[in-house]
Order: sequence, then structure tokens, then C-alpha cells
Amino acid sequence: MAGPADGGADAVLRCVPVQRRSAERLARILDACARELDEGGYEKLSTRGVAARAGVPIGSVYRFFADKRAMTDALARRNLDDFLDRAVARLAEPASGEDWRGAVDVLVEEYTAMKRTAPGFALVDFGVPGESNHDLADRLPLLLGDRLPADPVDARVRLAFVVAVEAADAVLQLAFRTTPTGDSRVIGEVKELVRAYLATVLE
Repeated sequence: MAGPADGGADAVLRCVPVQRRSAERLARILDACARELDEGGYEKLSTRGVAARAGVPIGSVYRFFADKRAMTDALARRNLDDFLDRAVARLAEPASGEDWRGAVDVLVEEYTAMKRTAPGFALVDFGVPGESNHDLADRLPLLLGDRLPADPVDARVRLAFVVAVEAADAVLQLAFRTTPTGDSRVIGEVKELVRAYLATVLE
């Protein structure tokens, strides 16, 4: 999913809001989309249902989005931006430590927190599998900053981030497969797995 790195949800919008009122309306539409996904899933999601829940005319939805796929793509991009904002805030706290290992824990914890509490996140999280994971991997070097003890342009480091994100995604899906709150034991194993694998490249 290249969109977030190139401007977040704007990449899938028909019309980018300029005025505050328009931006607030877009936020209400995406919030309503998330709630509709939680209640009925993607198959039952409709632009009309989202418009009704958001309290906006159906034309307002189509002003921003061509269809429900574009709307869920925008929600996924907003989710990724929110996740990265949360991670940045956590990484700025002294309790997060100063090395990349502490950052791994923060990233896993913020993902699981959103999985448990963010509307719509359980279904769409960051969007299309694979594409969204590559985008997240692309943004990790900037997120880690001085914690990263390797050259972020090194091809092996780039590949390691992609593999780590893909592996974490797969095992986190397992953690939430049987319980909506996630199996804490499996979540703990995700941290161990990612730290152990990245250590082969970063240390």
C-alpha cells in the first residue's frame, strides 16, 4: 500500500478536503465506515449505510469515494497513520528504552492495542496484506531513527524489515484468531520472534 507514504488517505480520495468543515465530514464518514465494518463486516458494508450513520447525504460520501473499496482503503491508510503517530508518542517516552529492541515491543503493543480498541481495525487494519506490510517496512527506518544501528538503505536491512513485518503480521493474526483480545502468550512470542530475527541483521 504505497498510499500512506505518499500522503495517507489523500491518495484514494476523489476530493481532498480543504476547509475544516469538509475535513470533519470526511472524518465522520470514515468513523461510520469503521463502525459499520465492526457490526456487519465488509460484505454488508454500503455507502448508503455509512452515509446514514455519519449523518451526511449520500452525495457527500461519493464526493470523497468512488465506492466502498476506496472508502475502506482510506480507512486503512488512516489506521496506519494513527498507528505510526501512537508509536512515535510511545517511543518518545523514557520507558520505551533507547535501542531497537524496545522499539519492537512498542510497535507490537501499539498494534495489539489498536486491534483491541480501534473501530474497524480488526477487519482492515492497514489494508491489503503484503502491500501494506511493505509500506510499513519502508517507514520503519525513519520511525526508529537513532535506535537503528545499521544503514537503512542497505538491501539486507530493508529485506529484514519486510520479513519481520510479514512474520509479525502472520503470528499476530494467529493471536487474535480465537479471541478478540488476543492471546497474550502468542503476542509475547511475536516480540521474541522479531527481536531474535532482527538481531541477526542489526547486531
